[in-house]
Amino acid sequence: MKLYGSLTSPYVRKARALIREKNLACEFVVADAWAADSPIPALNPLGKVPVLALDNGEALFDSPVIVEYLDALQAPALLPVSGTARWETLRWQALADGMLDATVTRLLESRRPAEQQSTENIRRQEEKVAGSLEYAERRLGRGQWFMADRFSLADLVMAVALEYIDFRYPHDWRGRHARLARWLAGVSARPSLVETRPPGMEKK
Repeated sequence: MKLYGSLTSPYVRKARALIREKNLACEFVVADAWAADSPIPALNPLGKVPVLALDNGEALFDSPVIVEYLDALQAPALLPVSGTARWETLRWQALADGMLDATVTRLLESRRPAEQQSTENIRRQEEKVAGSLEYAERRLGRGQWFMADRFSLADLVMAVALEYIDFRYPHDWRGRHARLARWLAGVSARPSLVETRPPGMEKK
């Protein structure tokens, strides 16, 4: 298998971290979806990363599909196969992806020429992030993990999302969400997250 993507994409990082958690045999190929000679459009008609090229010649996209496929290859599962726990974990993934989407949209808007920027759009994205942080703080249990008594996909995707916010939308969210901040400080030390941290996001 080969995983195609960029070093800074948080959606790619989700898959890379899961591969590391499971110690799966999967080559990571750095690829720019916008480059003229990019292999991405031939693998994914949407022209987006990540893309997972399988050994049978097929390709999977995008990150929720890839993560679930990889998770099913080897036990123990980070995503429960059925029941309430499965839907709750998928809800955490949906929240994390929404936080990433809002952060990316805010970033792209802020990079437009000043006279073309929409302050309303930036404000709306910041409100989405703030609401998501509030939700996560309120729902986070008193234990070490988001789900039950062990590390799961919920922890992986939320850690990626929160670290990406620190990377691309740095602000003092920890001042309002102390429990979430303490949780992230613990989980972010896992090798899967340390080893997939993009250039420029290194912990000080």
